[in-house]
Amino acid sequence: MRKLLPLSATAFLLPSAALAHTGVGSTAGLLHGFAHPLGGLDHVLAMVAVGVLAFVLGGRALWLVPAAFVAMMVVGFGLGVAQVDVPAVELGIALSSVVIGGVAALGLSMPLSAAMALVGVFAIFHGHAHGAEMPETAAGLAYAGGFVAATALLHAAGLALAYAAATVVGRHGRATARMAGGAFALGGVGVLLGWI
Repeated sequence: MRKLLPLSATAFLLPSAALAHTGVGSTAGLLHGFAHPLGGLDHVLAMVAVGVLAFVLGGRALWLVPAAFVAMMVVGFGLGVAQVDVPAVELGIALSSVVIGGVAALGLSMPLSAAMALVGVFAIFHGHAHGAEMPETAAGLAYAGGFVAATALLHAAGLALAYAAATVVGRHGRATARMAGGAFALGGVGVLLGWI
C-alpha cells in the first residue's frame, strides 16, 4: 500500500502540472498539444476509461486497445487538419466515455478486434477535435506529439488506477475496475447533460 501512495499522488498531479505550464514558452507546439486533451473533462474521462477497459479485457488488450485509440486519433487529427468534415464530433466525444466506460462496467466478453474498433471509432472524434482546433501557428508534428503523449499518459493512468484497485482489493480487482468503468460512464453522462 505504501508503494501505491506515491504512484497515485503522481498520477493525480500530472494533469495539473501539465496545465500549470500552459503559456510558458511555445504554446503552439508540444506543450499546447500536451495540454489540449487535459483541458476538457470529456477528453480526460474517455482516455482514462480506455485504460480501464484495457485492464478489464486483459491479455493483449492491455496494450493493443490503447494503441488502437492513439493510432486512430492520429488519423482523426489528419482529418481535422485537412478540414475534412466529420459529423457529430462533439457528440462523439461526449458519448465516448459513456460507451467505453459502459462496456468496461458491463465486463462484456468481446473479441480484441471489436474492442480496438470500438475505441478507434471514438478516437477519430477526439483526434479530429485536436486537428481542427490546432492553432495556425502551431508546429504540427510537435503539437501532435504533445497530444499523443498526453493521451498515452491518460491511458496509462487508467491502467494504473485499475491495477492499483486490483492490488488493494485482491481477487475482486476486475469487479472493482468494472465499477470504475461505470463511474467513467456516469461522468460522461454528467458531461453530456451539462451537470459537470
